[in-house]
Amino acid sequence: MDCWSSAGSSFRETSPCFDLGARLSWGCLLPKNLQHWSEGSLALEEGLRLQGMAGGAQLGRDGVKTFAQITSTIITLYEGRCFTGRKLDICGSCNSFQDQGFLNRVNSICVQSGAWVCFDHPDFRGQQYILEHGEYPDFYRWNGRSDHLGSCRPIGMHGEHYRIEIFEGSHFRGPSMELTEDCSFLQGQGWDKTCINALKVYGDGAWVLYEEPNYRGRMYVVERGEFSSFNEWQARSASVQSIRRVVNYF
Repeated sequence: MDCWSSAGSSFRETSPCFDLGARLSWGCLLPKNLQHWSEGSLALEEGLRLQGMAGGAQLGRDGVKTFAQITSTIITLYEGRCFTGRKLDICGSCNSFQDQGFLNRVNSICVQSGAWVCFDHPDFRGQQYILEHGEYPDFYRWNGRSDHLGSCRPIGMHGEHYRIEIFEGSHFRGPSMELTEDCSFLQGQGWDKTCINALKVYGDGAWVLYEEPNYRGRMYVVERGEFSSFNEWQARSASVQSIRRVVNYF
């Protein structure tokens, strides 16, 4: 999967005019001089095409989106604390920071837009950290235990309707409960177990599962779909005691 990144300059310093052709990848515009693209237009998912113009963009099928909306998922990683040292700008999934010429040591992060899940190993493996729009001057701010990160991807935002159903047993068996709001302590809401073995995300938004109450401990992001066992959200166990929505994208 494509992503555009630079260890030297910020994405925001890129020229705002892409009328010679560009490519859209996970909300990211790539200037034509980076790759060989057709002039005058931008190929989008499922055959949708975009005329690249400075100051705005016209979608041919689903109406109009502004240029800012199209370039809406950007994260910047810094080697040093408080946004110092070498940096890496990313828009779109990046399965290895090291392959982009950036060491796996990350001590501060600025999420310019979008919501992201970072992993402490390449290829989207290992412990997950959810970062929403804002600044994180040290790794403690994203509940990290060290400065080691290896990959990241944006969290999809499908809409504003949140609904999740959790199940006591795997494969959607046993007692279940639906949630539409954040819950800092599931047992306080009548869920008499400290574990969830399956779940279904019906709504449009993403959720974060935490192993401990009050949004602490290991965390796992789940987006729209069905998860028949805890292995499917890459958890080590079925332990989940608090849940919240991912809401701060911008």
